Amino acid sequence: MLRGGKKSYFAAAVCVITLTSMVTLSYLRLQRLSHLPKIIQEGSRCRGKITNSTITALKDNRTFIISPYFDDRESKVTRVIGIVHHQDVKQLYCWFCCQPNGKIYVSKAKIDVHSDRFEFPYGATDIVCLEPQNCDPTHVSIHQSPHGNIDQLLRFEIKNRKAETFSVDFTVCISAMFGNYNNVLQFIQSVETYKILGVQKVMIYKNNCSHLMEKVLKFYIEEGTVEIIPWPIDSHLRVSSRWHFSVDAKDIGYYGQITALNDCIYRNMRRSKFVVLSDADEIILPLKHPDWKTMMSSLQKQNPGTGVFLFENHIFPKTVSTHMFNISSWNTVPGVNILQHVHREPDRKDVINPKKMIIDPRKVVQTSVHSVLRAYGKSVNVPMDVALIYHCRVPLQGNLPRESLIRDTILWRYNSSLIMNVNKVLNQAIL
Repeated sequence: MLRGGKKSYFAAAVCVITLTSMVTLSYLRLQRLSHLPKIIQEGSRCRGKITNSTITALKDNRTFIISPYFDDRESKVTRVIGIVHHQDVKQLYCWFCCQPNGKIYVSKAKIDVHSDRFEFPYGATDIVCLEPQNCDPTHVSIHQSPHGNIDQLLRFEIKNRKAETFSVDFTVCISAMFGNYNNVLQFIQSVETYKILGVQKVMIYKNNCSHLMEKVLKFYIEEGTVEIIPWPIDSHLRVSSRWHFSVDAKDIGYYGQITALNDCIYRNMRRSKFVVLSDADEIILPLKHPDWKTMMSSLQKQNPGTGVFLFENHIFPKTVSTHMFNISSWNTVPGVNILQHVHREPDRKDVINPKKMIIDPRKVVQTSVHSVLRAYGKSVNVPMDVALIYHCRVPLQGNLPRESLIRDTILWRYNSSLIMNVNKVLNQAIL
């Protein structure tokens, strides 16, 4: 009797599992079908105002569009980088207009708010829509409804539609420049060190900076090194300069830094071999290689299939200096002279040093600040004897005596080229 009971329980369990599986598969199939593009109009023309703004608010004022990108790594989709309110935005639709036949398709979007909002109500978001078959749309409109008049919707250009050959090896993404940024000397030193290491492009998501800094940026733009992405996020949201909602209860953290980083990855996906995610006061310094190109070539050979390389951040406090490289002509320029700061803080017990990254952008789907959230390749921690991040800023361990700091002059290997190049910029851009 007991044995028969066991058989009955087993049969019932199998039935339940089978039924659950069938229901789940049916649900997923229906979900997939609900996201397929549907024709809502034929024989029309692609109208509507094209917008080139970096940040565009939709009418709900809870959804902000940065830029759409074509992404065919898994399926043929338009991935729109945006910012949304994680609770209030429930439905969005992509409106595609296919030429020359004039068919208008509407696709229900998958709204993927990134997991690292740090409890702020707004967060970086991927708005992902399946594209119509037999159509390569050049523009898309985003709307809260599958119904309406396309002529009244803003249209956004879908970037990355065309295949490109890499125009540069390394692009540094700096996000975001805000707070009337005026650390002019350190910025110039960082950019000139980047160039020595092999960087061809520095992209800056600029909210605001000082008048003097504007002159420096103008010089670098004309030189072809810097590209500015306007970042007026405080015109749309209450922004915090802090990283967590608990310490500053605003709409979004750190001037939307995470959204800017994700946009920078996709913006450079087809044109840069590597993308470097760091701040203007951080420099990844190779210890075993003369530059980034040879370092990354070596790291890729040792770590095949890796798309993300993480480097340890080490603090060189700007409060501790050396008398070396006290260059009189630099004393009138606002900002830190990094050549005078070669003492780094020791590791803190039970505290993991944060990391920044050099990534293959084609292998990354979503990123945070110190790690990627979704990627196709592996992530590798680069040992400190291969490279470290030189980060000259206010100390984290301000009570340590000087003798407890570690003298590390790795930066000085670039001093002669760096001094000459910084002087050139100061002479041409400022003086």
